[in-house]
Amino acid sequence: MSQINKQITIHTDGSCLGNPGPGGWAALLQFNGHEKLITGGDTDTTNNRMEMMAVIKALESLRQPCDIELYTDSKYVMDGATRWLKGWRANGWRTSQKKPVKNIELWQQLDKLSEPHNIDWHWVKAHAGHEHNERVDEAARQQAEQRL
Repeated sequence: MSQINKQITIHTDGSCLGNPGPGGWAALLQFNGHEKLITGGDTDTTNNRMEMMAVIKALESLRQPCDIELYTDSKYVMDGATRWLKGWRANGWRTSQKKPVKNIELWQQLDKLSEPHNIDWHWVKAHAGHEHNERVDEAARQQAEQRL
């Protein structure tokens, strides 16, 4: 008997004022007509770290394997998850230039959290009027501003 996974849509964004500087992240989870917005931030961080934290926190909030449509405006996160991660893992978390992967602890966390899920990654252009991306962008920016 095969288990049918829950279908969930996740929109994520990160924000950083200064880069490095105060930052925030936001994730909007949508399931079966319901929405949940989760947010957070850090006083001293980078934009890439906040983009990653949005995805990590969204995945942490899931209690069972899901089929996920994940939307991000971060090429860094999307390319890392879909193109680079497998090679980094195989190379002992080193880049093709044999240098340690930046944000290694977050990539390892994202790798582990992704395992039980089927994730279809989608890139959206930032600040281009995509309704849900605009919502998480605003929420992430507010989180960063609260940490000034």
